[in-house]
Amino acid sequence: MRILPVLCALLLLMLQGVTGLSPARASAQDCERRGGFCSHRSCPPGIGRIGLCSEQEFCCRMRWYP
Repeated sequence: MRILPVLCALLLLMLQGVTGLSPARASAQDCERRGGFCSHRSCPPGIGRIGLCSEQEFCCRMRWYP
């Protein structure tokens, strides 16, 4: 029974690399496909952040977008 916590920790470390659990980097085309646009450093007031276009660009979209 002492090995069970070690196995659980090892399993969690392995799952961190799975694409569904790690933050995904999107491109400008992916952002536009989601109905958004890329904005440098921050989104304008009243616009929500829905992802990333690059390290310094956020994918932004109107909050009431259908």
